[in-house]
Amino acid sequence: MNQETTTGLTRRGFIAGTAAAAFAGGLSTGLAGRADAQAEPGAGAAKEWTVKNGRIKQAASRGMAGKLNLETWAAYLAKIGVKGVDLIGPAEWPILKRHGLLCTMTPSHGLTKGINHVENHAECLAKIRESIELTAAAGFPNVICLSGNREGMDDDEGMRNCETAIKQVVGLAEQKGVTLCMELLNSKRNHKDYMCDRTAWGAALVRRIGSPRFKLLYDIYHMQVQEGDVIATIRENIDCIAHFHTAGVPGRHEIDDTQELYYPAIMRAILATGFQGYVAHELGPTRDPLESLRQAVEICDV
Repeated sequence: MNQETTTGLTRRGFIAGTAAAAFAGGLSTGLAGRADAQAEPGAGAAKEWTVKNGRIKQAASRGMAGKLNLETWAAYLAKIGVKGVDLIGPAEWPILKRHGLLCTMTPSHGLTKGINHVENHAECLAKIRESIELTAAAGFPNVICLSGNREGMDDDEGMRNCETAIKQVVGLAEQKGVTLCMELLNSKRNHKDYMCDRTAWGAALVRRIGSPRFKLLYDIYHMQVQEGDVIATIRENIDCIAHFHTAGVPGRHEIDDTQELYYPAIMRAILATGFQGYVAHELGPTRDPLESLRQAVEICDV
């Protein structure tokens, strides 16, 4: 096995230890399982359609594809006007590039053992540095990071520890032109004990760091579950947000009229702030993933 980075981690180790841990291991609990349970559809299974407005730059999570061949998935994304794929490791980046797509959010370290605990810093920061280097070399924009679980820790101590960790890597992010994004996840239903579970806590951390290269990944599904008041919260904290995820509430399925959020209004509110980042769909399809993705992109193409 050849060493492919300067951090001492192999590329295969990076993919197994970061994409698997951060993505399959917790970021989208149940999402991959729901998609994998479906038979692979044909490339022409979904309705013929393409982005009309393009004012929202849209992406889709790797997990939405399930068992669907990535080449087919990427070709369809490009065909309908999607810009990239979230949470996909470097081994699959050549497929994206063949179809003119970006990796819009690179995975790094795991979910529960995050940077809020000092004993995790060495491992997490090594993976974050590696992700930043690979992302910059590929010309991609963002790297994810996660607070980790509280495990009895006070939130103030956790914020101090996160600040200490981020300040050790944010200079590299600035140098490489990559934005490090901490994801907001709910601790009410899906990620019990996760620390960065409120927008106010995450925004306070962003403001303490004070760098344009450290922001939040605002997951609309998670924050609706945790705290609600989505549109007003986005407006008040847009300076701290670099990226969005979508999914329906409840259930994290399609964002259609089967769920409680009205995504056209949310997208228009995001547009009104002047937001220039990406909105990525991270839902668990209950039907053909191509059709579920097409519908989500159409709903958000305001």
